[in-house]
Amino acid sequence: MKRIYKCVNFGLLLIVGLFALPMACSSPRYELVDGYIYKQHSHNEDPDRWELVWEDRFDSLQTQFWTPIDLYRSPRFTNRMPQLLEDQNAWREITNLWASYMSAENPETVTFDAGVLHLKALKNRDTTGWDNRPYHTGGLWSQKKLAFQYGRLEIRAQLDPAYGAWPALWLIPEKAIYPDQHNGEIDIMERLNHDAFVYQTIHSHWNLNLKLDNIKRYDTISFDPKKFNTFWVSWKKDQITFGVNEQTNFTYQKISGAGTFQWPFDQPFFIILSQQLEGWPGKVTQPEELPIDMKIDWIRLYQ
Repeated sequence: MKRIYKCVNFGLLLIVGLFALPMACSSPRYELVDGYIYKQHSHNEDPDRWELVWEDRFDSLQTQFWTPIDLYRSPRFTNRMPQLLEDQNAWREITNLWASYMSAENPETVTFDAGVLHLKALKNRDTTGWDNRPYHTGGLWSQKKLAFQYGRLEIRAQLDPAYGAWPALWLIPEKAIYPDQHNGEIDIMERLNHDAFVYQTIHSHWNLNLKLDNIKRYDTISFDPKKFNTFWVSWKKDQITFGVNEQTNFTYQKISGAGTFQWPFDQPFFIILSQQLEGWPGKVTQPEELPIDMKIDWIRLYQ
């Protein structure tokens, strides 16, 4: 892992003490809020002039940025569903939840090898204990550790197929500043089963609760399932654009006068990297396909 700040420094070499004294530094396009939120001030239209402000090359688990996701240990789930701590079979009632099989206890679900993060979905080797779920899946999220508001996020990943597989790269609000509405979701990539295309999607109160679909909020785009692909989102104050590799998919526009129901994307979001099973893609119909892997080479944030 390596943080990079592109900033020109000019130093005066002092003979006494032998150190460089910074004299001037270009002002960054972002401010670091609360010590971990990259809030962008402006967006340069020329991609060659964007600054790489943060990246992870996944040499190991950087706990200052990431927390492994666990259905039974993550307060985000147990606070909303306390039955998970009281009923061994409570998971059976929420099998459509994206995190139904998330496990940080199983060391096989999140591993690192030669600079690649492996998020796996596999059979639970022991269903005789409290955790009697048939499968375990791996994921990381950056809540309260790394978030950003505006910028371009790129993630280079390779996705294994399986019936019932649902790997996803996505963003949700860090603080959810609007208590009376859905605060939005940005899905950079979701792949189902053996599809040779991925979904890229915007969710908001506008479409989820008000059921308004008068603006394009999702599309699919093809990718090469046998290779690493770069999935990306470019997020500005008035539009969010999605793409894969060098190809742009679509742009979601802010509607003037529509308010935060349609555009809650004026607040910091954090990152979720999750290998999921079942739910939207349907059941695991061929368990012999497991284990499967979502390999992530790197993740980069430009502002």
